[in-house]
Amino acid sequence: MYRAVFVLLTFLLLFGCSQPPVAQQLRPDQLDFPPLEFHFPQIVTQELDNGMKLYLKEDHELPLVEMTLMVGGGSILDPLEKTGLSEFFAEVLATGGAGELSAAELEAELEGRAAELSVTSSDYAYEIHLSLHRQDLRRGFEILCDLLRRPRFEAERLELARKQLLESIHRKNDDPGSIARRLLSEAIYPQHPFGSVPAVAAVNSFSRADLIDLHERYFHPNNVWMAVSGAVEQAELMVLLQQLLADWQPVQLPDMQLPELPSAPPARVFIVDKAVPQTSIMMGHAGISKDNPDLLPLQVANYILGGGGFNSRMMREVRSNRGLAYSVYSYFQIGRHLPGMFIAASETKCGSTSEVVSLMRELMQQMIDEQVSLAELVLAKQSMINSFVFAFNDTHAVVSRKLRLGFYAYPERYLETYREKIAAVTVADVQRVAQQYLRPEQLQIVLVGTTADFDKDVEAFGLPLERVPLTIH
Repeated sequence: MYRAVFVLLTFLLLFGCSQPPVAQQLRPDQLDFPPLEFHFPQIVTQELDNGMKLYLKEDHELPLVEMTLMVGGGSILDPLEKTGLSEFFAEVLATGGAGELSAAELEAELEGRAAELSVTSSDYAYEIHLSLHRQDLRRGFEILCDLLRRPRFEAERLELARKQLLESIHRKNDDPGSIARRLLSEAIYPQHPFGSVPAVAAVNSFSRADLIDLHERYFHPNNVWMAVSGAVEQAELMVLLQQLLADWQPVQLPDMQLPELPSAPPARVFIVDKAVPQTSIMMGHAGISKDNPDLLPLQVANYILGGGGFNSRMMREVRSNRGLAYSVYSYFQIGRHLPGMFIAASETKCGSTSEVVSLMRELMQQMIDEQVSLAELVLAKQSMINSFVFAFNDTHAVVSRKLRLGFYAYPERYLETYREKIAAVTVADVQRVAQQYLRPEQLQIVLVGTTADFDKDVEAFGLPLERVPLTIH
């Protein structure tokens, strides 16, 4: 028996633990991560006679139907003195009653049918979402049409929404991360809707007439995009829409003139002294819009810099190698019409604040000065290509993504060509876009933490410094 064990161990040492020379010398460009097999789901798209755009994906596995509607408008069009009006409008639209139903009756009917309704506002749109059982499809559409055409904006719900928004203003300085994000937006977009937050005086000025004006301005069929998924057939859906919306006619929509972006300010540091054990670090500058031809190469570059989780340089250097932060990341907020922000962020103990800021800036500069390795590029591209597949596991996520691409006028076949365009990105592309779109000379840096515990004076960064008091107004 011992002889047999000896022979087996000898065999494993000689052959089982060895690797062929070719495998040991494999270069990054020879690594092969086959892309996951994926067939893009077919979605029915149709424009109705009144200009309303429809996206439909049938799925009869469960007796459920989901609907998402997008209506052009949003906070980008709020006057500065009325900042927060779109958010206020969305809340009262959802809760203030519709058609023949009072606010309480609407709430009770939705609850009785186990239906879920929500309305939100974003930069460029109002979004309505409704999910319900298949048997309640017609009634759900009736309620949805009343919301679109005959909202009630009841006074009691209007005042409740005002109270809730005022409470959120009074709590706006509770969370260090929220403070940092707010100040970064204000620094990058001064005197612009992107950099404005609701104020007490503005919220107190909101009136029912303001809500009616917003509704009359934007809620018309040729300004509505609808995504529907679930247990509904196309023919049935078209009959419902014809019966309920046949008399809803298109109008000449107002010219949605977007406010111009301010000139990019020079790099600065903003300090908020708040008694917390960790510093919230957020830095950034104006980024790009979705029309930029470098959008996908830049996303690959950002994956390598800070968007790839544990595969990114920021996470590897700041967390894994030095243990200075639990989370560190970067991303480009893709502007749908106007450029969004580039943001890099982290949280670290106050005693390592300056060290982490310096590291993050150095890693950004390194992307500009040096080419990334081929291994980093291969990993980034394969990860992005394969993770793309999992964005389509949920039927409504598929159709609502198609809806958003249509609403924001993305190029035709954007999704269908995404993987091949990512695969075509080169090492040279990554450095080129880093040099063009990472702008250290415009970097706005916001630090929220116990300044007395910082590891060194932030004036050592050599940038203009502003100390920001926490106030409520």
